[in-house]
Amino acid sequence: MKTGIYVLLLLSAIATCSTNLQAQLAVQPRPSPLAIATARYKDTYLKIVYSQPHKRGREIFGKTVPFGEVWRTGANEATEITISRDISINGQPLKSGTYSLYSIPQAEKWTIIINADVGMWGSYNYNTKQDVLRFDVPVQKLTDIVYEPFTIVIDQKTDTATVSLLWDKTKVSFPIQFLEPKP
Repeated sequence: MKTGIYVLLLLSAIATCSTNLQAQLAVQPRPSPLAIATARYKDTYLKIVYSQPHKRGREIFGKTVPFGEVWRTGANEATEITISRDISINGQPLKSGTYSLYSIPQAEKWTIIINADVGMWGSYNYNTKQDVLRFDVPVQKLTDIVYEPFTIVIDQKTDTATVSLLWDKTKVSFPIQFLEPKP
C-alpha cells in the first residue's frame, strides 16, 4: 500500500516538474518578430531577413531612430541580405554571399550600406572598413501612417526588382538588377 502511495507521489512530482519545465522552455514571442522578404530570378535567389519593430505610438524617424546615425535597418540583430549569384544593386555590382544591411536615415535621404560583417547584434559593432557598397536614396514621405511594423517589400518585375523599406510615413527604395550567369 505504501509503495503505491510513493509511486503516485513520484508521478505527481514528475508531472508538476514537467509542466513547469514546459512553461520555462516555452518561447516568448518577440516584440519585434522576425520577417523575411524574398525574390527569385532564374537561379538567383535574394533573401532579406530582418526583425520588425512596431510604431506603438512613438515618433519614429528623428526620435526612436535618430537621424544621422547608423541603424540596423530593423530591430534585434542587424538585417541580413543573402544572394545566391552576383547582382547589381543601385547600379553597383554585388557578389553573391551574405551581408548586413545598415542604413543612415536622414529627413530627405537615407544612406544604404551593404557591409561584409554578419551575425551582428544591432549596429553597436558596425565597422565602416567592412562596407562593400554605400549609396544614397531619397525619402518618399507618405501622407498616412501606412506601416505600423517596419516592413521590407521586394517588388519584382522579371530580371529587376525594387526593394522598399517602409515604416510609419516613410518609404525608401532602391533597385536590384538580376544578372545573367556568365557562361
